[in-house]
Amino acid sequence: MELKICHMYPDVLNLYGDGGNIMSLTRRLRWRGIEAAVTRLPIGSSASLSGFDLVFIGGGQDFEQQVLLEDLHRGKDAEIRAAIEDGLPFLTICGGYQMLGQYYETYDGKRCDFIGALNLYTKGGEQRMIGNYAFRCTEEAGGSVIVGFENHSGKTRLGAGLSPLGRVLAGFGNNGEDGTEGVHYKNVFGTYSHGPLLPKNPAFCDTLLAAALERKYGKCELAPLDDRAELAAHDEMCARLKV
Repeated sequence: MELKICHMYPDVLNLYGDGGNIMSLTRRLRWRGIEAAVTRLPIGSSASLSGFDLVFIGGGQDFEQQVLLEDLHRGKDAEIRAAIEDGLPFLTICGGYQMLGQYYETYDGKRCDFIGALNLYTKGGEQRMIGNYAFRCTEEAGGSVIVGFENHSGKTRLGAGLSPLGRVLAGFGNNGEDGTEGVHYKNVFGTYSHGPLLPKNPAFCDTLLAAALERKYGKCELAPLDDRAELAAHDEMCARLKV
C-alpha cells in the first residue's frame, strides 16, 4: 500500500512549522508499513493533481496569497475544484483554507477573488485573533479535540452546503462570533490551526489518512500506534486552555 501526497506551494505557504504536518502524515504511514511519497508543487509547477491521494496546502501572509492567485488562475483553480468534488482529501491551513473560498475582503474594503471551490468567504476584521486555542471536531470529521495556534484577522463565514470542522472550546475559530472553526466538505478539512496541527493531534491525523486510504483501497483499519508522547503534548495544552 502507498499514499501519494501533494504539498502545494511549500515555497510560500509555510508559516508556523506547517511543514511538520507532512512529516506527521508520512511517519504515521511508514510506522504502519505503508509507503508514502511526497511531491512538492511550488509556484509555476505545471504538474497535475491527478494521481495524488492527499493534498496539503499550508498558511501564508496576505501578500503571499495574492502572489499565488495568478498561478492558481492559470488552471489550477479549476483542477482543485474538480478534485474536491471527486472526493480527493485536502488539508488546508489558514491562508490555504481561505483561498478555497469565494473571496477575501480586507478591513479597508479591498476585495480579492479566490478560487470558489467552497461556498465561504472571509472579511478582514479590526481585531487580530491570535493565541493557542482548541475545538472539538464534528462526529463526521472524527470527533477528536484539536489543539493548535491561530493567528488571523480574517473572519470566515460558511455558506449553504458546508459544515464546520468543529466547535470552538477556547479561542476564536472562524470568526470569534458564531463558535465555528474550519470547514468540512466531502474530504476537505480546512482550519485556522497552525502549530503545526498534526503532530500533537494524532487522532485527527489518522482521520485524514483513513479518508485517503479508503478512497484508494476501500475501507481499512489503521493499526494503533504508541502515541504517548503526542498525547502528552496534546493533553498539556488542553490543561492550559482548561478544556
